[in-house]
Amino acid sequence: QVQLVESGGGSVQAGGTLRLSCVASANPYGRPCMAWFRQAPGKERERVASIDFGGGVVVYDASVKGRFTISRNNAERTLYLRMNSLKPEDTAIYSCAVRGPGNCATDFYNFWGQGTQVTVAS
Repeated sequence: QVQLVESGGGSVQAGGTLRLSCVASANPYGRPCMAWFRQAPGKERERVASIDFGGGVVVYDASVKGRFTISRNNAERTLYLRMNSLKPEDTAIYSCAVRGPGNCATDFYNFWGQGTQVTVAS
């Protein structure tokens, strides 16, 4: 079992910046994929960004490309999401997720965090 704990959410004005973190309690997969998802009220969950173990393969949703940066520190089992130029439509609960190696740009992840709220005011 893997527990994921997110932090770094909050309320900002449009154009602001936030940096989310997610710490995993263990690594059962060796070279796991990690990803950030978000879910806004009344909307389906969407994958924001994914990253492979080596950090060389990252995939962003078109809505955040150029504004968000996903990264990871494998030694600390930590995943990050730096969010620049935030927009009101970025308002959502952001959750991190972990799965085994392979295609990281998928919605099929095995372990999920509880999420952290991000609110962007116009």
